[in-house]
Amino acid sequence: MKKRILYYSGLLVIMTLGVMVTMGFQETEDTTSKLAKTALREVGHQLLLANEDSTSLVLPVIKKEDSYRISFQKTLAIQPDSLVALVERSLHKGAISKDYLVEVLQCDDTEVAYSYAVLNEEENNIIPCRGRGLPEDCYTLQITFNKQKASFFNKQTLVFIVLLILTILLVEFLRLKKGPEIVPALNGEFTHVGSFRLYPEQNKLVKEAEEISLSVKECQLLTLLAAQPNAVIKREELTKKVWEDNGVVVGRSLDTYISKLRKKLKDDESIKISNVHGVGYKLEVKG
Repeated sequence: MKKRILYYSGLLVIMTLGVMVTMGFQETEDTTSKLAKTALREVGHQLLLANEDSTSLVLPVIKKEDSYRISFQKTLAIQPDSLVALVERSLHKGAISKDYLVEVLQCDDTEVAYSYAVLNEEENNIIPCRGRGLPEDCYTLQITFNKQKASFFNKQTLVFIVLLILTILLVEFLRLKKGPEIVPALNGEFTHVGSFRLYPEQNKLVKEAEEISLSVKECQLLTLLAAQPNAVIKREELTKKVWEDNGVVVGRSLDTYISKLRKKLKDDESIKISNVHGVGYKLEVKG
């Protein structure tokens, strides 16, 4: 039950973090869009001032996917050099992407009258015909931002990943800290072997909350030894009673099983299986 509670608690925390990060992405996207529109209106304003026009309007900036369009109330002439500098300066102020495409579209047929590209790596920028001005006409300025690969690994994503790892580690730590689960009580007769309880019918050796499985022969041997504590039982008797119905005894089978039993009983210092050389074994019980 506790394990299930820990699991669902960890899952709930992860889901909550996921929602928070998703909301953070949405908020960041909205903020970037607002900054981009403000920066581009500044570009439009400066273009009009360059045309000695301080009265006509820059029409509302229209966003479509990753592109923004700026239209003007009146015609204007555009100098590529001035346009490049104005866009770069305005986007830099707004800390907006350095990877974008600028296009000057003719109003009547939306053909591209002039365009250039600015990339993250300055040496790859494509800025043609900087000295050739566009005559006065009706133009729409369109700027398209490239989605950057690094956008996934922003601060919010890194925070989410760190919190996710910490949550998993916390759940695992709490699971391990619980300690061993309580073994359900075994029914049936048992024999006390030191601090252990031996359940012959179920081939189980139990100490407090720990349950140790025994093989059939291990259980038979321990039952025989526990029935006569501190008494030597001859090898022949042990071998006959454990292996008489199971065919031929192979070599040191008895010694092998005694060794296995010793390992399983080693946590209780009050008992031990001793070898009486040339005779047999006995289960020594202190006190």
